[in-house]
Amino acid sequence: MNDSMNGPRAESAQLSRDVQAEMPDDGALEETTRARGKFPEPPPLESHGPARIVAIVNQKGGVGKTTTAINLGASLAELGRRVLLVDFDPQASLTIGLGIDPLALDASTYDMVIDREMGAEDIRVKTGIDGMDLLPSDISLSGAEIQLVSEVARETTLARELEVMRPEYDLILIDCQPSLGLLTVNALTAADGVIIPLECEYFALRGLGFLVDKTIRTVQERINPKLRIEGILATMFDMRTLHAREILEEVVERFGETVFHTIISRTVRFPETNKVGEPITTYAPSSLAAEAYRQLARELLSRMA
Repeated sequence: MNDSMNGPRAESAQLSRDVQAEMPDDGALEETTRARGKFPEPPPLESHGPARIVAIVNQKGGVGKTTTAINLGASLAELGRRVLLVDFDPQASLTIGLGIDPLALDASTYDMVIDREMGAEDIRVKTGIDGMDLLPSDISLSGAEIQLVSEVARETTLARELEVMRPEYDLILIDCQPSLGLLTVNALTAADGVIIPLECEYFALRGLGFLVDKTIRTVQERINPKLRIEGILATMFDMRTLHAREILEEVVERFGETVFHTIISRTVRFPETNKVGEPITTYAPSSLAAEAYRQLARELLSRMA
Protein backbone atom coordinates (compact mmCIF):
# COMPACT_ATOMS: atom_id res chain seq x y z
CA MET A 1 0.00 0.00 0.00
CA ASN A 2 2.76 2.41 0.95
CA ASP A 3 4.66 1.57 -2.24
CA SER A 4 1.67 2.34 -4.44
CA MET A 5 1.03 5.61 -2.64
CA ASN A 6 4.65 6.67 -2.58
CA GLY A 7 5.43 5.66 -6.16
CA PRO A 8 3.92 8.69 -7.95
CA ARG A 9 5.03 10.95 -5.13
CA ALA A 10 8.60 9.65 -5.34
CA GLU A 11 8.63 10.09 -9.11
CA SER A 12 7.35 13.63 -8.72
CA ALA A 13 10.01 14.41 -6.14
CA GLN A 14 12.70 12.97 -8.40
CA LEU A 15 11.44 15.03 -11.33
CA SER A 16 11.56 18.14 -9.17
CA ARG A 17 15.15 17.39 -8.18
CA ASP A 18 16.10 16.79 -11.81
CA VAL A 19 14.58 20.12 -12.85
CA GLN A 20 16.34 21.92 -10.01
CA ALA A 21 19.62 20.24 -10.96
CA GLU A 22 19.30 21.61 -14.46
CA MET A 23 18.52 25.15 -13.35
CA PRO A 24 22.18 26.07 -12.81
CA ASP A 25 22.87 24.47 -16.19
CA ASP A 26 22.05 27.78 -17.71
CA GLY A 27 23.24 29.60 -14.63
CA ALA A 28 26.85 28.94 -15.34
CA LEU A 29 27.72 32.58 -14.67
CA GLU A 30 26.41 32.83 -11.13
CA GLU A 31 26.58 36.07 -9.19
CA THR A 32 28.78 35.93 -6.12
CA THR A 33 30.03 38.45 -3.63
CA ARG A 34 32.95 39.04 -6.00
CA ALA A 35 32.51 41.42 -8.92
CA ARG A 36 32.51 39.66 -12.24
CA GLY A 37 34.95 40.84 -14.86
CA LYS A 38 34.11 41.55 -18.48
CA PHE A 39 36.50 40.22 -21.06
CA PRO A 40 36.26 41.42 -24.65
CA GLU A 41 36.77 39.15 -27.62
CA PRO A 42 40.43 39.27 -28.64
CA PRO A 43 41.45 40.43 -32.11
CA PRO A 44 42.14 37.76 -34.75
CA LEU A 45 45.68 36.48 -35.13
CA GLU A 46 47.73 37.20 -38.23
CA SER A 47 49.84 34.08 -37.66
CA HIS A 48 49.99 31.09 -35.30
CA GLY A 49 52.50 29.92 -32.72
CA PRO A 50 54.58 29.52 -30.77
CA ALA A 51 52.14 27.83 -28.40
CA ARG A 52 51.79 28.44 -24.71
CA ILE A 53 51.50 25.09 -22.92
CA VAL A 54 48.97 24.91 -20.09
CA ALA A 55 48.54 21.89 -17.82
CA ILE A 56 45.10 21.35 -16.27
CA VAL A 57 45.92 19.81 -12.91
CA ASN A 58 44.27 18.68 -9.70
CA GLN A 59 45.13 15.51 -7.80
CA LYS A 60 41.47 15.12 -6.88
CA GLY A 61 39.30 13.35 -9.42
CA GLY A 62 35.91 14.51 -10.63
CA VAL A 63 36.59 18.24 -10.40
CA GLY A 64 36.17 19.09 -14.08
CA LYS A 65 39.67 18.78 -15.56
CA THR A 66 38.58 16.92 -18.68
CA THR A 67 35.42 18.99 -19.10
CA THR A 68 37.56 22.12 -18.91
CA ALA A 69 40.12 20.81 -21.39
CA ILE A 70 37.44 19.97 -23.97
CA ASN A 71 35.31 23.08 -23.63
CA LEU A 72 38.07 25.61 -23.07
CA GLY A 73 39.88 24.17 -26.08
CA ALA A 74 36.76 24.40 -28.23
CA SER A 75 36.09 27.96 -27.06
CA LEU A 76 39.64 29.01 -27.89
CA ALA A 77 39.26 27.45 -31.32
CA GLU A 78 36.09 29.53 -31.82
CA LEU A 79 38.25 32.58 -31.21
CA GLY A 80 40.55 31.58 -34.05
CA ARG A 81 43.27 30.00 -31.93
CA ARG A 82 44.90 26.77 -33.00
CA VAL A 83 44.65 24.36 -30.10
CA LEU A 84 46.28 21.00 -29.36
CA LEU A 85 44.75 18.89 -26.59
CA VAL A 86 46.96 16.32 -24.88
CA ASP A 87 45.30 13.41 -23.09
CA PHE A 88 47.83 12.47 -20.42
CA ASP A 89 45.48 10.38 -18.31
CA PRO A 90 45.33 6.57 -18.70
CA GLN A 91 41.56 6.74 -18.21
CA ALA A 92 41.42 8.47 -21.63
CA SER A 93 38.39 10.54 -20.65
CA LEU A 94 39.48 13.40 -22.91
CA THR A 95 39.81 11.05 -25.85
CA ILE A 96 36.41 9.47 -25.18
CA GLY A 97 34.83 12.86 -24.54
CA LEU A 98 35.74 13.88 -28.07
CA GLY A 99 34.06 10.83 -29.56
CA ILE A 100 37.22 8.77 -30.16
CA ASP A 101 37.42 5.13 -29.09
CA PRO A 102 40.75 4.48 -27.29
CA LEU A 103 40.54 0.79 -28.24
CA ALA A 104 40.60 1.72 -31.91
CA LEU A 105 43.81 3.78 -31.75
CA ASP A 106 46.94 2.77 -33.61
CA ALA A 107 49.10 4.76 -31.18
CA SER A 108 48.64 6.99 -28.14
CA THR A 109 50.52 9.26 -25.76
CA TYR A 110 51.99 6.09 -24.23
CA ASP A 111 53.79 5.32 -27.48
CA MET A 112 54.86 8.95 -27.77
CA VAL A 113 56.69 8.95 -24.43
CA ILE A 114 58.01 5.37 -24.50
CA ASP A 115 58.83 4.65 -28.15
CA ARG A 116 61.72 6.81 -29.32
CA GLU A 117 60.72 6.25 -32.92
CA MET A 118 57.24 7.69 -32.28
CA GLY A 119 56.61 11.43 -31.99
CA ALA A 120 53.64 13.70 -31.34
CA GLU A 121 53.06 14.15 -35.07
CA ASP A 122 52.68 10.37 -35.44
CA ILE A 123 49.81 10.04 -32.95
CA ARG A 124 47.99 13.34 -33.62
CA VAL A 125 44.34 13.05 -34.67
CA LYS A 126 41.76 15.56 -35.83
CA THR A 127 38.72 16.33 -33.69
CA GLY A 128 35.27 17.43 -34.82
CA ILE A 129 36.22 21.03 -34.01
CA ASP A 130 38.01 23.14 -36.61
CA GLY A 131 41.35 24.30 -35.31
CA MET A 132 41.53 21.75 -32.46
CA ASP A 133 43.64 18.57 -32.62
CA LEU A 134 44.25 15.81 -30.09
CA LEU A 135 47.07 13.61 -28.86
CA PRO A 136 44.91 10.70 -27.62
CA SER A 137 45.44 8.33 -24.72
CA ASP A 138 44.57 4.79 -23.76
CA ILE A 139 44.95 2.51 -20.74
CA SER A 140 48.50 1.55 -21.71
CA LEU A 141 49.67 4.94 -20.45
CA SER A 142 49.22 3.59 -16.92
CA GLY A 143 52.41 1.58 -17.42
CA ALA A 144 54.47 4.56 -18.51
CA GLU A 145 55.31 5.75 -14.99
CA ILE A 146 57.01 2.47 -14.15
CA GLN A 147 58.89 2.39 -17.45
CA LEU A 148 60.04 5.99 -17.16
CA VAL A 149 61.51 5.58 -13.68
CA SER A 150 64.83 4.31 -15.02
CA GLU A 151 65.06 6.91 -17.79
CA VAL A 152 67.56 9.77 -17.66
CA ALA A 153 65.77 13.15 -17.32
CA ARG A 154 62.47 11.27 -17.03
CA GLU A 155 60.62 14.43 -15.89
CA THR A 156 61.30 16.13 -19.23
CA THR A 157 60.04 13.38 -21.56
CA LEU A 158 56.74 15.09 -22.40
CA ALA A 159 58.39 18.50 -22.70
CA ARG A 160 60.74 17.22 -25.40
CA GLU A 161 57.85 15.77 -27.39
CA LEU A 162 55.66 18.87 -27.18
CA GLU A 163 58.42 21.33 -27.97
CA VAL A 164 58.31 20.40 -31.66
CA MET A 165 54.56 21.13 -31.72
CA ARG A 166 54.80 24.69 -30.43
CA PRO A 167 55.22 26.42 -33.83
CA GLU A 168 51.94 24.96 -35.16
CA TYR A 169 49.64 25.98 -32.30
CA ASP A 170 48.68 28.92 -30.13
CA LEU A 171 47.78 26.88 -27.06
CA ILE A 172 48.51 23.32 -25.96
CA LEU A 173 46.27 22.07 -23.14
CA ILE A 174 47.32 18.99 -21.15
CA ASP A 175 44.61 17.03 -19.35
CA CYS A 176 46.35 15.40 -16.37
CA GLN A 177 45.44 12.32 -14.39
CA PRO A 178 44.06 12.74 -10.83
CA SER A 179 47.36 12.09 -9.07
CA LEU A 180 50.68 13.78 -8.45
CA GLY A 181 52.84 11.03 -9.91
CA LEU A 182 55.49 11.10 -12.61
CA LEU A 183 53.02 11.74 -15.44
CA THR A 184 51.72 14.87 -13.73
CA VAL A 185 55.26 16.03 -12.96
CA ASN A 186 56.03 15.57 -16.67
CA ALA A 187 53.05 17.76 -17.54
CA LEU A 188 54.13 20.46 -15.08
CA THR A 189 57.66 20.35 -16.43
CA ALA A 190 56.42 20.79 -20.00
CA ALA A 191 53.98 23.56 -19.12
CA ASP A 192 54.32 27.31 -19.09
CA GLY A 193 51.21 27.64 -16.94
CA VAL A 194 48.72 25.73 -14.83
CA ILE A 195 44.94 25.88 -14.58
CA ILE A 196 43.57 24.31 -11.40
CA PRO A 197 39.88 23.34 -11.58
CA LEU A 198 38.46 23.36 -8.07
CA GLU A 199 35.15 21.89 -6.99
CA CYS A 200 33.69 24.19 -4.34
CA GLU A 201 33.68 21.71 -1.47
CA TYR A 202 35.79 21.20 1.65
CA PHE A 203 38.02 18.26 0.72
CA ALA A 204 38.89 19.79 -2.65
CA LEU A 205 39.92 22.97 -0.84
CA ARG A 206 42.24 21.04 1.47
CA GLY A 207 43.98 19.42 -1.48
CA LEU A 208 44.43 22.77 -3.21
CA GLY A 209 46.89 23.98 -0.59
CA PHE A 210 49.08 20.90 -1.01
CA LEU A 211 49.03 21.19 -4.81
CA VAL A 212 50.00 24.87 -4.83
CA ASP A 213 52.35 25.00 -1.84
CA LYS A 214 54.12 21.68 -2.33
CA THR A 215 53.88 20.15 -5.79
CA ILE A 216 53.80 23.22 -8.04
CA ARG A 217 56.30 25.13 -5.92
CA THR A 218 58.71 22.17 -5.90
CA VAL A 219 58.53 21.87 -9.69
CA GLN A 220 59.12 25.62 -10.00
CA GLU A 221 62.16 25.52 -7.72
CA ARG A 222 63.79 22.34 -9.01
CA ILE A 223 62.77 21.74 -12.63
CA ASN A 224 60.70 24.45 -14.31
CA PRO A 225 61.22 27.99 -12.97
CA LYS A 226 59.06 29.53 -15.73
CA LEU A 227 55.94 27.68 -14.54
CA ARG A 228 53.17 29.93 -13.26
CA ILE A 229 49.59 29.48 -12.16
CA GLU A 230 47.31 30.85 -14.88
CA GLY A 231 44.33 30.64 -12.58
CA ILE A 232 42.17 28.64 -10.20
CA LEU A 233 38.81 27.80 -11.76
CA ALA A 234 35.72 27.26 -9.60
CA THR A 235 33.79 24.34 -11.08
CA MET A 236 30.64 22.40 -10.24
CA PHE A 237 29.47 25.49 -8.37
CA ASP A 238 25.96 25.62 -6.92
CA MET A 239 24.96 29.12 -5.86
CA ARG A 240 22.03 27.69 -3.89
CA THR A 241 24.27 26.10 -1.26
CA LEU A 242 25.87 28.13 1.51
CA HIS A 243 28.80 25.68 1.64
CA ALA A 244 29.78 26.30 -1.99
CA ARG A 245 29.58 30.08 -1.54
CA GLU A 246 31.69 29.93 1.62
CA ILE A 247 34.35 27.77 -0.04
CA LEU A 248 34.54 30.11 -3.03
CA GLU A 249 34.86 33.14 -0.76
CA GLU A 250 37.65 31.40 1.17
CA VAL A 251 39.54 30.58 -2.03
CA VAL A 252 39.21 34.16 -3.29
CA GLU A 253 40.32 35.52 0.09
CA ARG A 254 43.45 33.38 0.04
CA PHE A 255 44.42 33.48 -3.64
CA GLY A 256 42.91 36.79 -4.78
CA GLU A 257 43.16 37.53 -8.50
CA THR A 258 44.69 34.14 -9.15
CA VAL A 259 41.10 32.88 -9.05
CA PHE A 260 39.34 33.23 -12.40
CA HIS A 261 36.32 35.53 -12.37
CA THR A 262 34.57 32.98 -14.57
CA ILE A 263 32.65 30.34 -12.61
CA ILE A 264 31.49 27.01 -14.01
CA SER A 265 28.24 25.89 -12.42
CA ARG A 266 27.07 22.36 -11.83
CA THR A 267 24.95 21.22 -14.76
CA VAL A 268 23.37 18.10 -16.21
CA ARG A 269 24.47 19.16 -19.69
CA PHE A 270 28.15 18.22 -19.29
CA PRO A 271 27.53 14.46 -18.80
CA GLU A 272 25.28 14.61 -21.87
CA THR A 273 28.09 16.09 -23.96
CA ASN A 274 30.47 13.33 -22.83
CA LYS A 275 28.01 10.74 -24.08
CA VAL A 276 27.68 12.30 -27.54
CA GLY A 277 31.40 13.09 -27.78
CA GLU A 278 31.37 16.83 -28.40
CA PRO A 279 31.93 20.10 -26.51
CA ILE A 280 29.09 22.04 -24.87
CA THR A 281 29.81 24.84 -27.33
CA THR A 282 28.46 22.72 -30.19
CA TYR A 283 26.03 20.50 -28.26
CA ALA A 284 24.21 23.39 -26.59
CA PRO A 285 25.81 26.50 -28.10
CA SER A 286 23.31 29.00 -26.71
CA SER A 287 23.40 27.70 -23.14
CA LEU A 288 25.04 29.74 -20.41
CA ALA A 289 27.23 26.74 -19.70
CA ALA A 290 28.72 27.19 -23.16
CA GLU A 291 28.98 30.93 -22.62
CA ALA A 292 30.83 30.31 -19.36
CA TYR A 293 33.60 28.50 -21.18
CA ARG A 294 33.67 31.15 -23.89
CA GLN A 295 34.15 33.73 -21.15
CA LEU A 296 36.89 31.59 -19.60
CA ALA A 297 38.67 31.51 -22.97
CA ARG A 298 38.49 35.29 -23.23
CA GLU A 299 39.66 35.69 -19.64
CA LEU A 300 42.59 33.33 -20.14
CA LEU A 301 43.70 35.16 -23.30
CA SER A 302 43.42 38.49 -21.50
CA ARG A 303 45.75 37.16 -18.77
CA MET A 304 48.21 35.92 -21.35
CA ALA A 305 48.23 39.20 -23.29
